[in-house]
Amino acid sequence: MIRVLLVDDHAMVRAGLERLLVTTADITVVGSCGSGEDALAALAEAEPDVVLLDMALPGMNGVETARVITTRHPGVKILMISTFGDPREVSAALDAGVNGYLLKDVEPEVLIAGIRSLESGGMPLSPSIAARLVGSSAQSTPTSMPLTQREEDVLNLIVDGMSNKQIATALGISEKTVKTYCGRMFRRLGVTDRTQAAVWAERHLRRRSQG
Repeated sequence: MIRVLLVDDHAMVRAGLERLLVTTADITVVGSCGSGEDALAALAEAEPDVVLLDMALPGMNGVETARVITTRHPGVKILMISTFGDPREVSAALDAGVNGYLLKDVEPEVLIAGIRSLESGGMPLSPSIAARLVGSSAQSTPTSMPLTQREEDVLNLIVDGMSNKQIATALGISEKTVKTYCGRMFRRLGVTDRTQAAVWAERHLRRRSQG
């Protein structure tokens, strides 16, 4: 069962989300808060697996709240939901530790699938946001590699078609650590999955090696 804490300053939005999520067999709502401060206070008692977090909150905004949650409760996944899709705001959220970012106009089944995907290490993004991030990354082609050496090692093995388990064995690290590297790498490159990361590597690593 996936335990979800709802954080949105509009009571009607929280009520609607709760009505939606109670229709699922594997998701349960363990709390509902109207501000970042209330969410931080509720986290210890609610013990959620996922925080469904609004970007525009009174007082402490979504990015600030996410940053504190990530620091205090690193095992909790954060799915940002917002009406804002500006790449700069999305990047700020991802840098703060958010694991996924969906616009509020997504279909209900997309939101439910996004919550579920977090459990398997996925990074759910609205298609329009993913396109903007990838486009922004392509327009600002880096002159130097924006990854650590270990992240580059993982990326090269992804290009070779290795699974997370195979990468873990090859590098002598845990599969969980591989997933952590992948999440950080995806955020830095502005991509949403292994395929896009591999495409990025083919373009930029090959260009660098030929330069």
